[in-house]
Order: sequence, then structure tokens, then C-alpha cells
Amino acid sequence: MTRKLRIDAVLVQAVIAGALSFAHLHDLAAAAGQTGWKAWAYPVSVDLLLVAAWRRLRNDGPSRLAWCWFLIALVASLGANVATAGFLDLEHPPAWLRFGIAGWPALAFLGGTLLAHSPAVADRDRSPEPEPEREPVEVVPAEPEAAREPVPVAEPEAAPALPAASEPAPVPAPPVPAALVDHARKVAHAHRAATGSPIDTDTLRARLGVPAPMADAIAAQLA
Repeated sequence: MTRKLRIDAVLVQAVIAGALSFAHLHDLAAAAGQTGWKAWAYPVSVDLLLVAAWRRLRNDGPSRLAWCWFLIALVASLGANVATAGFLDLEHPPAWLRFGIAGWPALAFLGGTLLAHSPAVADRDRSPEPEPEREPVEVVPAEPEAAREPVPVAEPEAAPALPAASEPAPVPAPPVPAALVDHARKVAHAHRAATGSPIDTDTLRARLGVPAPMADAIAAQLA
């Protein structure tokens, strides 16, 4: 079974455009003094640099390096097409054209080397790293309120009663000598005879020159 030859209009257009651009670059290089195989090598160098920059843009994403060399190769190709359309006198090419054609090999070599060996752009979209799988946590359902047993609440213990303040014990009366009691009795009789009233404790203490507790004890024995 024979296959039908299918002609792609886009492919045909690309071949025609490439052939015309190739011829224009060859003519421009030949006019600038590059003869023989050198004139044919210039269009190959320009087109390869253009393809390499475009491939870098397509595979690694936009970057300043790829866009820079893509524009340089595009300007070189487009400039050759425009220059051969009669805008320049190719019989007497200007000095800047000869300078550009002579320096193109070094420029193209630098661009190809950078495109081939420079790392890809760092700000390219990266796929997020997968998070580590976590073990499932078993959730225990809470018991209903009705099923829970009441927790006995301990009643607070009563604070121990503080002991009642005990009354101070009475201070025992100091012992009084019998001779001092007899002398106090005489003083009391003399006071009654002089004043007509019994002697009080303060007066008795002052007359006898004894402390108050002893004066009270003496007064108690005289009563």
C-alpha cells in the first residue's frame, strides 16, 4: 500500500524563507570580502545560533541569556535580508559592515558556548515537593454524658476548732509574816481611831511600804 505524499504548507514556507535568508547572508558575507567556503559558513552560523537560542527558550523557559542571543541572531539575519535589498552598495561595502562580518565568528562562538553550558534559569517553575505521608491518628469517640459515672466529690474537712483561750490562773497571794500582820493591825486601829473609818489598801501599803500584792494580802487578813 503506497502512502500519499502530504505537502505541509508551513514546512514549504519555512524552507523557502530559510533558503532566501541563507542566500542573503552568503551574498552579504561575500560582499564583505569573505570568499569561498567562508561565505557559505556565515549563514549556517547565524541560523544555528538562532535555532539554539529558540530551543533554549522553549525547553528551559524565558531567560535573559537566551533572549539576548536570540535577538542578536535575529538582527544579523534580518539585517542581511534588508542590506541585500539595495539599501547598501555591496560593490563598495562600508567599513562597519566589514568589521561586523569579520567579528561575527567570535561572537557566534561565545553565544553558542554560553547557551550550551550555562545552567538553566533559577526562577523556573518548580513542582512542589510532596509532603511526607503522615500516619493516620485514631480518634476515640467521647463517651456520652449519660454513660459517665458520677465522680464522688469529697466534702471538705471541717477545720479543727481552735482551743478556747484559757483564763489566766489567779496569782497566789504572797506569804505574809505574822509579825507584819500584827504591825498592820496596829496601824489600822490607829487610823480608825484618828479618822473614824477603816484604813484602805492604798493607805495601808503607803504606811507599811510594801508592794501592792502584799498589801492586798494583808488587807484580806485584817478584814
